[in-house]
Amino acid sequence: MGSEQNDGTSSFCPSEPKLCVNGCGFFGSPSNMNLCSKCYRDILTKEEQAASAKAAVEKSLNPNKPKIQLQQITPGVVVESGSSTSSGEAAPVDPPKPTATRCLSCNKKVGVTGFKCKCGSTFCGAHRYPESHDCEFDFKGVAREAIAKANPVVKADKVERI
Repeated sequence: MGSEQNDGTSSFCPSEPKLCVNGCGFFGSPSNMNLCSKCYRDILTKEEQAASAKAAVEKSLNPNKPKIQLQQITPGVVVESGSSTSSGEAAPVDPPKPTATRCLSCNKKVGVTGFKCKCGSTFCGAHRYPESHDCEFDFKGVAREAIAKANPVVKADKVERI
């Protein structure tokens, strides 16, 4: 008689899987609005595309906000691309030149393996040390300034005698 209880009249009845609402033939999930994973993903991508298109349209319809983009042309000089010169024409912007790919001492091609010295030049492996390329950079002066900044002079106030 124990085998007769499993005839479909038990108290726990698992719900049958439902098909996708779009009718693609796969089973849908209640957590995904009864859509299969593929249809649910397609709907999400369509919503994202619609939202990005709407943002682009709103952005193009509201050109009142000026956009100022800063471009670095040379070290220390910053030029606004949205600005204009005194004659009213936009200033031509030259593309930045590639860095030196040759050793300053022997003119050997160094490519990406070149060593940049503190004097600002690029050198090969043989001339990378300051002694080998007669570097004019003042290493001692820079070190003295760094030590002076890190260790300020401290003097005690004079004590008044009674």
